Amino acid sequence: MKLDKNLNILIVGLGLIGGSYAKGLKDQGYRVSAIDKDPESIAYALANGVIDRGAAETDLRLVEEADLAVFALYPHVFLDWIRKYGAYFKNGAVISDVTGVKSCIVYEIQRMLPPGVEFIAAHPMAGKEVYGVKNSDPSIFREANYIVVPTDANTFRSIEMCKAIGSTLGFRRISALPPKAHDEMIGFVSQLTHVIAMCLMTCSKSEHLVDYTGDSFRDLTRIARINETMWSELFLLNKYALLSEMEGFMQEMDCLHDILKNEDVEGLKEKMRLSTARRALFDKKKDGKDETL
Repeated sequence: MKLDKNLNILIVGLGLIGGSYAKGLKDQGYRVSAIDKDPESIAYALANGVIDRGAAETDLRLVEEADLAVFALYPHVFLDWIRKYGAYFKNGAVISDVTGVKSCIVYEIQRMLPPGVEFIAAHPMAGKEVYGVKNSDPSIFREANYIVVPTDANTFRSIEMCKAIGSTLGFRRISALPPKAHDEMIGFVSQLTHVIAMCLMTCSKSEHLVDYTGDSFRDLTRIARINETMWSELFLLNKYALLSEMEGFMQEMDCLHDILKNEDVEGLKEKMRLSTARRALFDKKKDGKDETL
């Protein structure tokens, strides 16, 4: 399923993900406009063919013309923007996002929008440790997962359009979770992994780790180079789910600690066998089929 080529698409927020959305869609012939508070980002995007039109402040003409808008903003900025300008979307417009937490924003956004304008949330599980539209790269979506996050307020039309965004951009797997289940899952597969990477980088005071580390340490700590403004907001907005996952991880660490302390060789091997078996599920040959709604 692909998006209708006649759509006017608006991207609000031209960071890495918003810029990669814009570039990926523009490269396929879609009409793409963008709003970003940074004039340099807009200038770069226009000069390099990432977008057709752009504005460094909210241009109401771009909002009013949009058939589909995708927001790539911090959660609190997204909410503030909709409070100020959400009423300017035309009847029939569909809004989506790329935000890493859902329960704290989805229902509020849906409540604030005027009748006839629909918000369907989504979460592209993709990224890299660089920022800004200058690093935009739609290839980061290939082989990545894309989660649609519907509520009872969403229509079949908006859900299908949201799925089409993921399909058009080339995500390998498209799946669906309601907001609460999404936040619980993200607390484990995304936020907890960032917590672990951070702790690996902060638990040793040695200034010479870089002289001795191998690929395993570098792989495990790749995501420790972290945007503290964005991730602190995401952690706090999903605090209870993340705390629950951290507690579960610490219990598993305590279990492994006791196994090692007691020299329980068979217990240690069993943990390793279980880990190997579960990780093997990620390495199975891809069949190219999407898991859709």
